[in-house]
Amino acid sequence: MASASVARNIIGIIGNVISFGLFFSPAPTFYKIIKQKSVEEFKPDPYIATVLNCAFWVFYGMPFVHPNSLLVVTINGVGLVFEFVYLAIFFIYATNKGRKKVSILLLIEAIFFAGIILITLLALHGTKKRSLIVGIICDVFNVMMYVSPLTIMAKVIKTKSVKYMPFWLSLANFLNGVCWTTYALIHPFDIYVLISNSIGAVSGLVQLILYACYCCRGENNDDDDQHNSTEVQLSERPRDVEA
Repeated sequence: MASASVARNIIGIIGNVISFGLFFSPAPTFYKIIKQKSVEEFKPDPYIATVLNCAFWVFYGMPFVHPNSLLVVTINGVGLVFEFVYLAIFFIYATNKGRKKVSILLLIEAIFFAGIILITLLALHGTKKRSLIVGIICDVFNVMMYVSPLTIMAKVIKTKSVKYMPFWLSLANFLNGVCWTTYALIHPFDIYVLISNSIGAVSGLVQLILYACYCCRGENNDDDDQHNSTEVQLSERPRDVEA
């Protein structure tokens, strides 16, 4: 039992490191925003969504909701800090319309989150019931995050080019899903961490397979895409930010 606990902690720490890299990956984008003093076409939506996702996982990992989930709390707590820093930078350099959008969406999220907390703590008794409700909510948001690259994968198949699907991000997503899936399988078993992250591992694997299939062909298609590169880049920027 002790060895299983040690193995689980080691896998969880590795998962924390990989997840930290994913949370840190947008930093160059925001450095560019600070340097140019403009958010240009970048959208705050992925970061606003990630705030709620991280907040729910932090709540899920609390001892009174789902015990023995310290590593889930630590990485998502770090993620919350990153996302708030990113949104603060966006808020500073956005237009008034952009600031209003961020403020309204964060307020809606705060009200929704507070409502779930109150319902969980006041209406549900015992960690089993609390884990069920909060775990399902966490899985819904996590699955949405993991399947979001579907549009990029469809573009890869359509254009036969991996130009807009970075290899290292796909690899990191795959390893992140594998790590947290393994973590969930080791005693004590955690079905809620397992469900969404196993889907994430499959999503990452599909991305890597697509990359292997089209990485060479994409080089031949770069010239063909030049005439509409501006349009494509603008449409893909929000996804690049999320990366």
